[in-house]
Amino acid sequence: MQLVVEPKAAAWFKEEVGIPEGAGVRFLAKVYGCSPVNSGFSLAMESNFPAYPVATHRSENGILFFIEENDEWFFDGHDLHVVYNEVLQEPAYIYVKDGVAVNN
Repeated sequence: MQLVVEPKAAAWFKEEVGIPEGAGVRFLAKVYGCSPVNSGFSLAMESNFPAYPVATHRSENGILFFIEENDEWFFDGHDLHVVYNEVLQEPAYIYVKDGVAVNN
């Protein structure tokens, strides 16, 4: 599993999310909602400290992004690409498996 965060998306997180010193941005499963990879669950994020990460990405601006071992099931073998949506001016999430991308 890979986690990729493009620089513009990382800059958005730095500006919009309060990230304590030494913490990072965790992507995790949230009960309810809908995602293209797991029905009944959606993607959430929180500022937190990594414990057992299975995927990490350190951005150019120094933010650590990560997915914990106990949330790996949610991604169903997909990589997570976090991009910046210029129209909405917020991050967008793309799930990639076997070279096929699915947007959220």
